[in-house]
This record gives sequence, structure tokens and C-alpha cells, in this order.
Amino acid sequence: MTTRWIRSGVGIAAGALLLAGVPVRAADQISPAAEKEAQDIFKTRCTMCHGPGGKGDGPAGMALNPRPRNMTDLEWQKSVTDEHIDKIIVGGGQSVGKSVLMPANPDLANKPEVVKGLQQIVRGFGPKQ
Repeated sequence: MTTRWIRSGVGIAAGALLLAGVPVRAADQISPAAEKEAQDIFKTRCTMCHGPGGKGDGPAGMALNPRPRNMTDLEWQKSVTDEHIDKIIVGGGQSVGKSVLMPANPDLANKPEVVKGLQQIVRGFGPKQ
């Protein structure tokens, strides 16, 4: 009973905000600023190894052993959770028992919205349904 009242209250509050002209974002959406920052970070930090299309074919990645992850691989996309991707982004490969050659990004630890944006970029390389 309490849960229903809480959900109703949230729904009413969101509806009131919409009527008032205040944008309400879904939980999986991020602000335009965070999305831009995530895109910029991917271009400057990630494409060197993972390539612009996420196939693991970036110029610096060609010399690495093991090679960078091919993020377009359907089996890999199905095998990892969003939380796992977030952990790799912030903590690097070693945080999940993978290669230490995948560097950590500790500066993103306090930027969950930017990490979510990077996660969405990674998920965007998966097969289109």
C-alpha cells in the first residue's frame, strides 16, 4: 500500500513538473553537457585503442597484446552488465581482472552522468535491434 502511494506521488510530481514546463529526464537519459563530455572523452581517450567504431582497431591498439575489446561483438555485449562497463571505464581493465593496458579514468569517479554517457556509447556499438 505504501509503495503504491509513493509511486503515485512520484507520478503526480513528474506530471506537475511537465505541466509547469520543467523538463523531466528518464533515468537512462543524461544532460546534453554530460553527453558532449562523454563524446569528447571517447574521441580523445578511447578511439586511440578501440577505434572510432569500437572494433578494437585504433592505431595504438594494433600494437597491444591483448588487443583492445571489440565492442561490436554481440556475445560480449550480451555477457556484460552496464555496471561492469562502468567499472572498466573508471577503474580500467585491472579492476575487472582484465588487461592493465586498459587505463583507469579515476577523474570520472565523481562524474556518474559522464560515465553513463560513455556506457551508452559502448552499448551503441552493439547490434541494432
